[in-house]
Amino acid sequence: SLHPKARLDFKQFIEDAEEGLNITLRISQALRTMDEQQSLYDLGRKKEGSIVTNAKPGSSYHNYGLAVDLVVMVNDKLDWNYDMGKLLPYAIKHGISWGGNWKKFKDKPHFEKTFGIGWREMLKRYQEKHFILNTEYILL
Repeated sequence: SLHPKARLDFKQFIEDAEEGLNITLRISQALRTMDEQQSLYDLGRKKEGSIVTNAKPGSSYHNYGLAVDLVVMVNDKLDWNYDMGKLLPYAIKHGISWGGNWKKFKDKPHFEKTFGIGWREMLKRYQEKHFILNTEYILL
């Protein structure tokens, strides 16, 4: 699930993009545990498969519920070839950035809301258990 402070922004971003582009979007990934991140990071390194991420555990905004991977649905099937750059104006409107703009590892399905906080600071808050009461969402 997404971080409570980011949920409305992602919801509105997705709804705006769907309406403006006449598409149907699905979230293929949102919150990802540190163990899940390690498993993905190990692909193509310690485990058979292709490298799918350069983000070690703690360095992905997915680990804090502040990122989503999106896919377009066409005729009840996933369309991974859709130009996700078309969503950028809608993302920007809601303070969300796009992984397709990254210089080294372009992650076109990826959208994140950082609240201006770097991942190292987020990891520190996570390690120090600076969480919203009765959750494991970090305080922003």
